[in-house]
Amino acid sequence: MKLKFDENLPVDLVDISRSAGHDASSVFEQNLSGEEDGSLLSICRRENRVLITLDMDFADVRSYPPEDSCGIVVLRLRKQDKPHVKDIIKRLLPAFESEEIDKRLWIVDENKVRIRE
Repeated sequence: MKLKFDENLPVDLVDISRSAGHDASSVFEQNLSGEEDGSLLSICRRENRVLITLDMDFADVRSYPPEDSCGIVVLRLRKQDKPHVKDIIKRLLPAFESEEIDKRLWIVDENKVRIRE
C-alpha cells in the first residue's frame, strides 16, 4: 500500500509503515508543508497514495469525494499525542491488507473504522 502522512502526524509513522511493508512518505519529506488540502489530495492521487491525516476537513465528502481519491484515512481521535497516534496506526496497518480503501473514506477512532464510499 502506498501511503502519505499529513503534516499533522508524527514523521515516525513513515518508518513504522515501511517496516510493515508499505511504501510510505510524508508531507514533510516532500517539502509539502502548508500545501492546500485540495492540492495535497491531487498530489496523492497523482502518486497513487492514500492520505492519512488528522484534518477533519477531509471527512467532508462534498468537498473531497472519496471516489476522486486513492483513499483517505481521517483519524478522529480523542487523544492526539504521539504515542497514542502511533498505537492507532500500528493497529490500523494490517487492515490495509484485508480491506479495500481505494475511492473510500475511512474515519478511524479508538474503537472502530467507518467506511464511506
